[in-house]
Amino acid sequence: MLSNVRPDERTGSQLALVLATAGFTLCFAVWGLISPLAPVFARQYGLNGTQTGLLVAVPVILGSLARIPMGILTDRYGARIVFSGLLLFLILPTIGAGFADSYLWLLFWGFWLGFAGSSFAIGVPLVARWYPPSRHGFALGIYGVGNIGTTVALLTAPRLSVAYGPGAPFWVFVPLLAALGVVFWLIGREPPWFVGKGKTVGQLAQFLAEHPLAWILSLFYFITFGGFVALSLYLPTLLTSVYKLDTADAAFRAAVFVVVATVARPLGGYLSDRWGAVRVLLATFTLVAALAVALAFGPGLAAAMVVYLSCAFLLGAGNGAVFKLVPSYFGSDTGVVTGLVGAAGGLGGFFPPILMGLVHDLTGSYAIGFMLLSEFALVALAVTVLVLTGVGESLRRSGR
Repeated sequence: MLSNVRPDERTGSQLALVLATAGFTLCFAVWGLISPLAPVFARQYGLNGTQTGLLVAVPVILGSLARIPMGILTDRYGARIVFSGLLLFLILPTIGAGFADSYLWLLFWGFWLGFAGSSFAIGVPLVARWYPPSRHGFALGIYGVGNIGTTVALLTAPRLSVAYGPGAPFWVFVPLLAALGVVFWLIGREPPWFVGKGKTVGQLAQFLAEHPLAWILSLFYFITFGGFVALSLYLPTLLTSVYKLDTADAAFRAAVFVVVATVARPLGGYLSDRWGAVRVLLATFTLVAALAVALAFGPGLAAAMVVYLSCAFLLGAGNGAVFKLVPSYFGSDTGVVTGLVGAAGGLGGFFPPILMGLVHDLTGSYAIGFMLLSEFALVALAVTVLVLTGVGESLRRSGR
């Protein structure tokens, strides 16, 4: 499939994919550290559902908004400089969160930990530049396996907290961030044809006004990635409050959720390369809308886990499909559009945990929150049918 690529370019593409995926995985682990510890902090500081939801969601907000400038910086200066700088910067808030001794300090350092979530907008353009359009779906799907970092946090944080105290899960990641930051700086590189030319704020506004597809893809990622982030981050709290599971059991089940979504992402990219991203998105939104309604009716634990894991698979496949379309359609502006789309996805993960906590505080149930997920999926389905079908056909005919 890459037989027309020179060996040095093939080596460069493989190195870029490995480094980007490693960086994304580590950043996502750091980004997700607070979530599995939220039940512990809730008991320690006497938090209600809204406060717990805010604590879980705060890292997401900065990780979402920062993706836009990170995408612009990556287009201008290259992923090597930006990614290594991000990894080294994250050492500070990770140490700070480990020493936090109050709810307000956790919120403060959790906010800055959110920068870890912006890593997504750095790795996508790096990988996309090294691979041909016909391989974007699969290559970016492999990169998206970095979502597994959330599983690392879910599986390790509660156990480290019990064994060594609540600061230990954060401190463990400090040397890993330092080591990978240095490695990325020393051996990371851009493709030889890369020329940095990031847009100014004015150019960005004009570009986005002229390309409505970027906003449509942002809506899709708001639902697919935002739904994945929201469910994976809030699932430990939801399982402990509704099904009375202990913290470790709830974290393990949430980790399985993340693994399923992570495995589905490259599969979604592969299916998008083969059959078209639009078809994958049509199936995703249709089934997610139906499954969210099922969750609103409060099924038993076994049935609920089947539905949650089915949602995980569909949302992961949808993630892969969206990022088949981004580099295929936007080419040299992949970093900018990745920043916008990634920000929308991150915001999709910010609001639901707060909303779910608020809804539960007011009604004693999560039903309204799940119904809203269903409605958003139906809106995306309608947009896909009415607007995006022609784009999918166009890309397939052009071989992109």
